[in-house]
Amino acid sequence: MDDPYTLIRPMTLADCDRVSEIRVRGWQHAYRGLVPQTYLDGLSVPADAERRRARFGQGDGSVVSLVAERDGTVLGWAATGPYRDGEERTGDAELYAIYIDPEHRGGGIGRALLAAAVERCTACPRMLLWVLKGNASARRFYERAGFRADGAEEPFEADGVPVPEVRYARSLRG
Repeated sequence: MDDPYTLIRPMTLADCDRVSEIRVRGWQHAYRGLVPQTYLDGLSVPADAERRRARFGQGDGSVVSLVAERDGTVLGWAATGPYRDGEERTGDAELYAIYIDPEHRGGGIGRALLAAAVERCTACPRMLLWVLKGNASARRFYERAGFRADGAEEPFEADGVPVPEVRYARSLRG
């Protein structure tokens, strides 16, 4: 699905502040009622941006961060890399994150960004991702893109509260 209005490109150091704003606002918007409000209220754009800048360009290059922009404004961000099974990397790819500016959801930016992320991982047999079990809109988004829950579930902890996630998978072959 081509979107002539959205430019997908590699994230740069100059994008860190905007990506952090999108990520933090995305969490606060999408996870309201699913994650403890105290956790969401404690998220900080400046702290997230500082961590993001400090880590930018480190690593072995296996993690790819992309941004989606329209009219020169970054409106979305996605990160992919090797699937992590504990500390072990597998031959599969993982969508670590995808967030769209909450004011621009529903306009095709997420679809374009996800398609570009998948395209960059086609050398892998599958792409996996984790999504909050209660996040019905995100689950529908992934299902429309060909992902299916594969039965794996695992919680992460937010302010001492377990938040259940489910794993989705999509074949990248054939």
